[in-house]
Amino acid sequence: ERTGIQERRWFEEGKDTTSGMGAEASRRALAAAGLTPDDVQLIVFATLSPDYFFPGSGVLMQRELGTKDNVPALDVRNQCSGFIYALSVADQFIRTGMYDTVLVVGSEIHSSGLDKSTRGRAVSVIFGDGAGAVVLRPSSQEGHGILSTHLHAQGEFAEELIVKEPGANRDDRTNYVAENREGMYPYMNGQNVFKHAVVRFPQVIKEALDQNNYQAADIDLLIPHQANLRITQYVQQKMGL
Repeated sequence: ERTGIQERRWFEEGKDTTSGMGAEASRRALAAAGLTPDDVQLIVFATLSPDYFFPGSGVLMQRELGTKDNVPALDVRNQCSGFIYALSVADQFIRTGMYDTVLVVGSEIHSSGLDKSTRGRAVSVIFGDGAGAVVLRPSSQEGHGILSTHLHAQGEFAEELIVKEPGANRDDRTNYVAENREGMYPYMNGQNVFKHAVVRFPQVIKEALDQNNYQAADIDLLIPHQANLRITQYVQQKMGL
């Protein structure tokens, strides 16, 4: 009731991978756009759960997708806001004229790193696995496409929602992780996250509306980051939607 989540999907080990799910989503997006992998000029891949520490999942997906001409692929790691950051990166590449066809992908496998005991319930109930992809191309139609993107970060609250391990700042991180497994599970200060979300969410929506000379009343559909139903309902009431 508090999260608003009715269903979630978890990956099948040995079958699904972060890059593999991204590739499948990309095939569907390209088909819907009437394009093929050969049309892709850049891949921007957003994930916090990559296949490997390195290389990035973007190049693994590039290989599986079968693009031509050594298409560049870069990974974006901005967690919950990763897809928005990736979309903004792709938008800038298109606006500058460097690329005409950019594939933006978000793919996550959370379930393999969750504390599924009662202790971890508050966090684990929120996360599922899945992937999505969009194809970005230039548009000459006025008011059509991405009007603007607005990015923000507050590093002072970095530890309020965190997976600390395996971090690289250990002399021997493999042994440290083996002895400190709790650090591999997500930690969230739910109250603090909620407190900031209900403030920042309306702020950035208003920023986008103001930038493009719109009012809240002009919004026909708002698709929020769905982490908590109460946050969504609060924003809806705050914005008068």
